[in-house]
Amino acid sequence: MPTITLPDGSQRSFDAPVSVHDVAADIGPGLAKAALAGKVDGQLVDTAYTITDDAELAIVTAKDDDGLEVIRHSTAHLLAQAVKQLYPEAQITIGPVIEDGFYYDFAVDQPFTPEDLEKIEKRMAELSKQDMDVERSVMSRDEAVDYFKAEGEHYKAEIIESIPADEEIGLYGQGDWKDLCRGPHVPSTGHLKAFKLMKVAGAYWRGDSDNEMLCRVYGTAWGDKKALKAYLHRLEEAEKRDHRRFGKLQDLFHFQEEAPGLVFWHDKGWTIYRTIRSYIRERLRATGYQEVNTPQIVDRSLWERSGHWDKFRENMFTTGDEEQRVYAVKPMNCPCHIQIYNKTLHSYRDLPLRMAEFGSCHRNEPSGTLHGLMRVRGFVQDDAHIFATEAQIQSEVDAFIKLLFSVYEDFGFSDVSTKLSTRPEQRVGTDDQWDRAEEALQRALESSGLPWELQPGEGAFYGPKIEFQLRDSIGRVWQLGTIQLDFSMPERLGATYVAEDGSKQTPVMLHRAILGSFERFIGILIEHHAGSLPAWLAPVQAVVLNITDKHAEYAKSVVEALEKQGFRAESDLRNEKIGFKIREHTIQRIPYLLVVGDREAETNCVAVRTRTGEDLGSVPLEEFMQSLETEVAGRGRSAMED
Repeated sequence: MPTITLPDGSQRSFDAPVSVHDVAADIGPGLAKAALAGKVDGQLVDTAYTITDDAELAIVTAKDDDGLEVIRHSTAHLLAQAVKQLYPEAQITIGPVIEDGFYYDFAVDQPFTPEDLEKIEKRMAELSKQDMDVERSVMSRDEAVDYFKAEGEHYKAEIIESIPADEEIGLYGQGDWKDLCRGPHVPSTGHLKAFKLMKVAGAYWRGDSDNEMLCRVYGTAWGDKKALKAYLHRLEEAEKRDHRRFGKLQDLFHFQEEAPGLVFWHDKGWTIYRTIRSYIRERLRATGYQEVNTPQIVDRSLWERSGHWDKFRENMFTTGDEEQRVYAVKPMNCPCHIQIYNKTLHSYRDLPLRMAEFGSCHRNEPSGTLHGLMRVRGFVQDDAHIFATEAQIQSEVDAFIKLLFSVYEDFGFSDVSTKLSTRPEQRVGTDDQWDRAEEALQRALESSGLPWELQPGEGAFYGPKIEFQLRDSIGRVWQLGTIQLDFSMPERLGATYVAEDGSKQTPVMLHRAILGSFERFIGILIEHHAGSLPAWLAPVQAVVLNITDKHAEYAKSVVEALEKQGFRAESDLRNEKIGFKIREHTIQRIPYLLVVGDREAETNCVAVRTRTGEDLGSVPLEEFMQSLETEVAGRGRSAMED
């Protein structure tokens, strides 16, 4: 008879095999009503799943991440059922869970319109209210193929035909409708109450451009309507903060068809870029990093030896052909840094050796994934590699974590989460190397005192990694910083050092970045601050506005004084009303607007307004400059110089 151990360590014994739902009911009727699934010995299962032996069990509800995934997967099925009822000629294909929602691909003669989505969403709500039981059944592979062919679902049959003949096929049904799925799913459609269909897009069958174009419907689903409303509000805020809008409004950058995924930086955008680069350069110099620069194009043979060719060649830009030398534009910097390391004989006394590069990299990302600064084909990383002994791993990781948190604080990010990603299925290196690497990073995290989560199977192909995720001002999470432990690549590329006993040893290499790429980080910064970058980062820190033409010369002298002190200042001497000029520069999010008229010119003062509309009154110019100096110094004053 099974004994069930719950997450709090308590146990419940039963006289016969028991379902997940029955255990939840034994705990309490409220939990039984809320239960969406269960985790039995770590495996996610339906509430109808029967437990026959002793097991550990966690009841999954909408408050859990796993519960949200079950809701979203089940809502994708609800969408497909609604489509089949409204458009019987449509064929169903696949409907996976994605971040914050789901999608489902349909084969239809005409793509769905926004009006169609409204109709489909209304039918989904009706099906939800019916509270139909969701039940799992199984068929043999051949039976399932015959079933879906009989239903006219040829895409579904094709999917099943690719499954081994001896594999059992799971189906989930609600009402008179069934779909292929591994599950688990909610116990009944009544649990699906907070969803919205978002948009329609095209997608090729199985991602192959030679195949038919399908109609992809995107949706979102949440545990309750309050969470759905909050998500939709975040989307509205995100649209207002879109960095591409500010790129145009503030004259920062642009993209064009002749260079897809590559940034045209304008003067003001490049000022932000250079300010960040100078700041990072100073922080690295202060913490013992060398700065290097390596070639953009490297022979294919290096990428083969490093292991990148097999993993990344489809995303590499290459030149030449098989009858000539084949060169690849570098997609990352690490193999080149080992080449610099290998040009000198090193001893254990030289380690750790910290090597940094603002490395320009290129990856041939699919055109459909490009998105402003957030996803580009050409980017620069704040990349660095640390060559160390195994004994130095923990101290180097500790030092990096301290540096990373300090940098994020200067940019205005305080909500940072930490995750440890372990070995993926496809990897290089021995199991012993992976064991040692994972243990070393885990010890470093435990030593840091930071809370962290485990992400099994999410490591890089050459080693485990610690990832740092930022939560921005509207609640979105961005994965930026990382430190990755690599026992493999230094060995593959012949990196060595002379140990204390005179033997030749292979150093450990730590791959690390704080910002990730400059392009994406700047996009995130713009959206996090809604275009109002901190004064130390703003491309123009102050604009001087004259009230009439007779104040123009004084306005110019104020700009000269500000620039002499290292500030970025401009004047607006147009023959426009002062209110108009104030509004225009406020919209452009310039931190300080300095208005000058008769009194200011006579007393060497400036009337200070902030971009938030606050009027600070008339103050001596010297006093304003001292105040701005203090503000800037509090966040990366060294970045004023390049």
